[in-house]
Amino acid sequence: MLEDMKIVRWHEWDGPGLEHLLLQERAGEVSADSVVICSGQTPFAVRYRIACDANWHARSVMVDIIGSGQTLVLAADGDRRWTRDGLPMPELDGVLDPDLTVTPFTNTLPIRRLRLSTGQRAEITTAFIDFPALTVVANPQRYTCLEEGRRYLYESRASDFKRELEIDRDGLVVSYPDFWRRG
Repeated sequence: MLEDMKIVRWHEWDGPGLEHLLLQERAGEVSADSVVICSGQTPFAVRYRIACDANWHARSVMVDIIGSGQTLVLAADGDRRWTRDGLPMPELDGVLDPDLTVTPFTNTLPIRRLRLSTGQRAEITTAFIDFPALTVVANPQRYTCLEEGRRYLYESRASDFKRELEIDRDGLVVSYPDFWRRG
């Protein structure tokens, strides 16, 4: 289990990008506060905050693309209904988890929430946030536990994208091939 506070850093698989995440678990809530520096054709930096209840159900996602003025606030009401910047998003009805393309951290939410045993799988739908455009769409996914507490297979059900994720005992990604690795 997580201690009260944990600092995690990921490095881009190939490139100078970096994420610095502060994860806190307190009575009744889990919160993540992070800064991500993304490389590529058009480098950018993002600050995000995700608040969850004690069962790893996301309650809010706040995103700021640093220096751009672009922000996003998603909020969940506890009944699987979401708003974006205060406006209803019925296309996300039923979604529990956000999925931010700039971080491996959002894989931790379903991994911790689902608590799958070796060989078990679950199909979910996420609020998929693409960067730097900050578009949000419902995205069907599948998680399969390959080795409890160590490895998961992540698959997009909307495409042929899949990766085998190595995780630590807290459900945090250690290796996300071609994208992120812990440093």
